[in-house]
Amino acid sequence: MLPSVQTDLVDIFEYITRESGSLAIGRRFVDALRQKCRDLSSLPATIGRARPDLRPDIRSFAFRGYVIFFRYNGDWFEVANIVEGHRDIDSLWSEGKGEE
Repeated sequence: MLPSVQTDLVDIFEYITRESGSLAIGRRFVDALRQKCRDLSSLPATIGRARPDLRPDIRSFAFRGYVIFFRYNGDWFEVANIVEGHRDIDSLWSEGKGEE
């Protein structure tokens, strides 16, 4: 995972914990996101939605209200960002905030 993904996960953890009032719920949610990323890494390169509108090599996968952005390069898999699904994703990527 890129450093930007670590930041995304911390932000998500803090948000879920704050909104739910529970550290355990925040941890479980972030753990589930991490597991989904691991699952995606073991699946064929055709999984997810191609996102040529953002970058030619980026794909996305929706998971529990969030969108995981990733790419495959041969046998190599990389998560680029995880963002809340209601955000203006096109704007984030055009402003350079996607894949920081």
